[in-house]
Amino acid sequence: MDDVRKMPAYTGRMNRASDRVRVILLNSALGPLDYRVPEGMHAEPGSIVMAPLGPRKLPGVVWEADRFPTEEIDFKRLRPLREVRDGVGISAPLRRLVEWTADYYLASPAAVLRMVLSSGAAFADDRPIVEYRLNGMVPDRMTPQREQALAALAGEQGTVSELANIADVSVAVVRGLEKAGALDRIEVPVFATTDLPDPDHGKIDLNEDQARVGSVLIEAVRQRAYKTYLLDGVTGSGKTEVYFEAIAEALRQDRQTLVLLPEIALTEPFLDRFRTRFGAEPVAWHSGLKQSERKKNWRALAEGQAKVVVGARSALFLPYRDLGLIIVDEAHEVSFKQEDGVRYHARDVAVMRGLNEQIPVVLASATPAIESRHQVEQGNYELLELPARFGAASLPDVEALDLTSDIPPRGSWLAPTLVRALEDNLGKGEQSLLFLNRRGFAPLTLCRTCGHRINCPNCTAWMVEHRLTRRLACHHCGHVMPQPEKCPECEDEDSLVACGPGVERICDEVKALFPEARTAIVTSDTIWSPAKAGEFVAKMEAGAIDIVVGTQLVTKGYHFPNLTLVGVVDADIGLEGGDLRAAERSFQQIAQVAGRAGRASKPGHVYVQTRMPDAPVIQAIINNDRDGFYAAEIASRRAAAAPPFARLAAIIVSSEDNSEAMETARLIGQTAPSAEGFAVFGPAPAPLAMLRGRHRHRLLIHAHRSVELQKLVREWLEDLEWPRAVRVGVDVDPYSFV
Repeated sequence: MDDVRKMPAYTGRMNRASDRVRVILLNSALGPLDYRVPEGMHAEPGSIVMAPLGPRKLPGVVWEADRFPTEEIDFKRLRPLREVRDGVGISAPLRRLVEWTADYYLASPAAVLRMVLSSGAAFADDRPIVEYRLNGMVPDRMTPQREQALAALAGEQGTVSELANIADVSVAVVRGLEKAGALDRIEVPVFATTDLPDPDHGKIDLNEDQARVGSVLIEAVRQRAYKTYLLDGVTGSGKTEVYFEAIAEALRQDRQTLVLLPEIALTEPFLDRFRTRFGAEPVAWHSGLKQSERKKNWRALAEGQAKVVVGARSALFLPYRDLGLIIVDEAHEVSFKQEDGVRYHARDVAVMRGLNEQIPVVLASATPAIESRHQVEQGNYELLELPARFGAASLPDVEALDLTSDIPPRGSWLAPTLVRALEDNLGKGEQSLLFLNRRGFAPLTLCRTCGHRINCPNCTAWMVEHRLTRRLACHHCGHVMPQPEKCPECEDEDSLVACGPGVERICDEVKALFPEARTAIVTSDTIWSPAKAGEFVAKMEAGAIDIVVGTQLVTKGYHFPNLTLVGVVDADIGLEGGDLRAAERSFQQIAQVAGRAGRASKPGHVYVQTRMPDAPVIQAIINNDRDGFYAAEIASRRAAAAPPFARLAAIIVSSEDNSEAMETARLIGQTAPSAEGFAVFGPAPAPLAMLRGRHRHRLLIHAHRSVELQKLVREWLEDLEWPRAVRVGVDVDPYSFV
């Protein structure tokens, strides 16, 4: 490796402070370890190293010794470092972010550091990555697996493991095709060769409000100081164009910008808009990237070549060379909260990274989170408002349809008023969107003979029918099974019925009503990559789709000038379940999907189907009374001492053995610390009592904001022991209560 220095021989020199380093290895089970620096090797804090551990060597990062005090080992017993990565390291601000994230979310520093060094590029050499693609040759010997692979891999390119994953076959099948001559070998260089964005390429004329807000953000980038801005603009007000001006200023200063998006599917439409404005694409970072792309992009941003990075929440922890601006788009989105591993919230960690780097942070949203609005009231964030839509566009009219009086026909889900509106819109040649936040055909399959409900064998959840793939799927663990021909319980044939609607069922209803209409289903099942999102956008812009039926995936980020009608099929779904954020989340979701209508010169109309038309959320939506809704919701939170006026944390205990999980949860509950302003509720079986074959129990902590929550929980749990098979996780500031 050209950029890695190998370990020289040990000469037996005396112990000096510079000869001893403290290293955090990428192993969450280990704390910091001390190593010896061989003669001729330099390992400053932040250096990426390879260090021996038993017979293996593991990657790690050299850390300041005083940040993680440990018992000092005799120098002669220290093992020497093996390698040090030249040219790329972990900066002091990023090291402070790793420490803060680990401390705040009660995770190990190693677990956080794994996100920093996630691509494996830190020690990648300059050799090309080998990928493969089909060449059109069909092997003489064919098997069902080979046929499946050949059909699935048309137009695909990737490593052997990536192609096997795409085709849903074993690695041996792909290797067999390569040996048979059906795959060509391609060497992909590890160096990125993308064009640099031009800040002056596609400048547009901003309106007065946009220019005013844009000038504030431009000045913030020039000041090179920390400040968080809440960019609060109604849907269609041009928030993206405004923060593009801040990106342009960062480019002029030759500094890097990070743009966080909540969904991979939003990446492709964003890339198109970015390309139009800056004449080149930003560097992408998300789970859909191939291994070669991840290594190239990691290297480009770590070495400072990538000037703008757009990515999912994990992009927040990457080692940028000279970060000058962070933008969190759709900052209210729940998907910015990581629900496993290190349970961090990217919005809040973005603010902390901005503080550590001393750079501005922009939180952009049409429906800001109550926590963000509260930070504005506290004077911690600066509010920047865009109160009107851009150009000739105006906000759509919103009308509630009371399903107790405007009743859909039996076996149908669309109210007659909404059906007539769809018919009128088709007649005008304009596009419509039907929103239902429920994937698949039906959420429950029920036997009408014995009442048996088909559940997931690994979770306490119903199997969801997906009629397009003729499968039942669990949306929690991913378990898939064929649709049974008879009831598994009573074995009665033709007794299984689908209960309730999903987007596939709504689409079937639309096709029956309007057989001539061109429809599209947009969910994570159909739009699973930026490329698929790009195909959907192209069809919408070309007028090849008349009616879209989609989940929350279509509620944000899309701009279709000819989409003038939105129908919310069931506005009451999100209000069920007792989640403390249920009303806020429902308001945000409906307001966002309503904002897809009438985004250009054509007026828009939104119909909201509900059985509770007088509910405060529904009234706020139809009256466009956003401020009134937020005021009432904030008052309710304050009266209940709920976040952001207090703190919550959840303790989740799980095991394959329910008695072990239950006993551990009881032990934790019985040993809870007693402190003023600190209360522990539970344990109790989790609402999702089994997940992926593990029984689950939960405790909920409520604490005043003055309480040192993390310190209390850390000291409480550190003193306890439980069986090795039991997992105990802590979720600080939880968003999910299942």
